[in-house]
Amino acid sequence: MQRRSRWGERSSYNDSMALRRGSHSVYDTQYHLVWAPKYRKQILRGAVGQRMRELLLEIAESYRIEVEELEVSVDHVHVFCSFAPKYSITQVVTRFKSLSARAIFREHPEVKRQLWVVKVGRWLLCAHGG
Repeated sequence: MQRRSRWGERSSYNDSMALRRGSHSVYDTQYHLVWAPKYRKQILRGAVGQRMRELLLEIAESYRIEVEELEVSVDHVHVFCSFAPKYSITQVVTRFKSLSARAIFREHPEVKRQLWVVKVGRWLLCAHGG
């Protein structure tokens, strides 16, 4: 069984694992990222939540990160993704959080007033492997 992804060949050698091929690598990385706004405030509602979802998908597209699942709840975000080993998990999390926060603060100033200090150090990573 072979599938083709947007950025390279993706072949499955069994039902539970899929290999992705880059120009100099073969990999199967899957990460479950979870993070929350400062004080877990419920700010990701309505237009802000929808824009956050759009921003995360745009960021993933521009950095060639495959998003398998994405959920934006009112007080936290889940991203189940896969990316090439040229990026570290820290680089990916930093890009998701900093680029999305900057855009949300610019487009929705009321959110910045609610979160006058930005929490940058807390996130959860669960690596899934076969």
